[in-house]
Amino acid sequence: MDQDRRRLYRALAARDRRFDGVFFVGVTSTGIYCRPICTVRTPKEANCRFFNTPQEAEQAGFRPCLRCRPELAPGNAPIDDSQRIAHAIVTRLEEGKLDASAGLEEIARQFELSSRQIRRIVQKELGVPPIQLLLTRRLLLAKQLLTETALPVTEVAFASGFSSLRRFNDAFNNRYRMPPTRLRRNAIDEDAVMADTSTLTLRLSYRPPYDWPGVLGFLAARALKGIEFVTSESYTRTVRLGNVQGWIRVTDAPKQHALMLELTHSLTPSLPILLSRVRSLFDLDARPDLISRHLARDARLNVAVKRNPGLRVPGAFSGFEMGLRAILGQQITVKAATTIAGRVIEAFGEPIVTPIAQLDRLTPEAARVAGASTSDVASLGIVAARARSIMALAEAQSSGKLSLDGGIHHNPDDAIKRLTELPGIGQWTAQYIAMRALRWPDAFPKEDIAVRNNLGGITATQAEELSQTWRPWRSYAVMHVWRMGHTVTKTVH
Repeated sequence: MDQDRRRLYRALAARDRRFDGVFFVGVTSTGIYCRPICTVRTPKEANCRFFNTPQEAEQAGFRPCLRCRPELAPGNAPIDDSQRIAHAIVTRLEEGKLDASAGLEEIARQFELSSRQIRRIVQKELGVPPIQLLLTRRLLLAKQLLTETALPVTEVAFASGFSSLRRFNDAFNNRYRMPPTRLRRNAIDEDAVMADTSTLTLRLSYRPPYDWPGVLGFLAARALKGIEFVTSESYTRTVRLGNVQGWIRVTDAPKQHALMLELTHSLTPSLPILLSRVRSLFDLDARPDLISRHLARDARLNVAVKRNPGLRVPGAFSGFEMGLRAILGQQITVKAATTIAGRVIEAFGEPIVTPIAQLDRLTPEAARVAGASTSDVASLGIVAARARSIMALAEAQSSGKLSLDGGIHHNPDDAIKRLTELPGIGQWTAQYIAMRALRWPDAFPKEDIAVRNNLGGITATQAEELSQTWRPWRSYAVMHVWRMGHTVTKTVH
């Protein structure tokens, strides 16, 4: 395998799910090969062999692990692309399309298959029929709402996607052998629930330390007017997921090692995808201990790592929103990019009414931007070349040729290649989008002027060579390097 063994072993030891499907590890002492997220005890490095695909591992004589099932790794489906389709189905269910039959029919049309073929694919790849997959996700969501909120059980049932309280109770009893109320930490008098039920709050845990001020500062400098509002204590934004709209507010609860997510009830039909996007935005699944320990070995980063414990790489709530922002920020300052982005939001972002004065717009949809003309975009003070790039990105996203949503991309190199094939998008822009929207921890925009200046005025080629020792967490190294100096840069980072 061309990739560095040490880098891959570090990713294996971290069990970072962002590497799931990127490589596979064969263990010579057992003759078994696994995904990098397998929960078995981490083998000795000397006993590991790394492969790009399951086929390579089996060609070398290794047997698939029965616990992590390498055949289910993202992006490593058989020739018929069944794993990709199964993943798409899961994503659509998470996005609030809770009618299994209607959802399958729509997905079947997108993949030019029959609903019967779709059902067979889900059964094969995920081990359950679609209806059972849907039921499991509804019940897991219900368990979270029962244990973390004071919502009445009836509201939990409907928020989880059940059509009646009776069906919810039956499903819960059949699956868990207990009534839903038993999961309550304390008995709740549903008649005494607070009258203000416009929002509910859920807890999202992280591994400490967590650099909450650093994350807020990064997001505040790039806050999109009308969509985002950041204070010294909280991050608030409007949300549109499918057909549901609302707003969220995120605060830190350091004693609980968690962020507290307040959301409007209108967003409960899309809770799973909402939670996933918030976790990605705030990089809650990172392993700061392992990442910092590795990066601190480099003398150039040692001081920065010590100064910024718990540093995170902020993600993106909306992939298209991030792609749009990245294009607008090419070769201009962060402040200037934010100003121009405000004009785009005013022109293409639909209005929304919230109780927060600073929030009155939804993020522009790719389809709406794609339906405009290049001159419409250019009239907002955007140079023609970037206007064409924005139009190309909007068309690719709205048509499904390119997806920047859904969190981790199973093949970041392919996504970066697809991005650079669009007019006006080079390696810097593609790597920045991969770093934040695609959640790729090893992205590295080597052309970034601030990175090169803060490392001593080196060239892009030298930066690439130097970065090899930081892998597989170069995205985190970039964040440290950006904080090293006070260079005024003409990029959007």
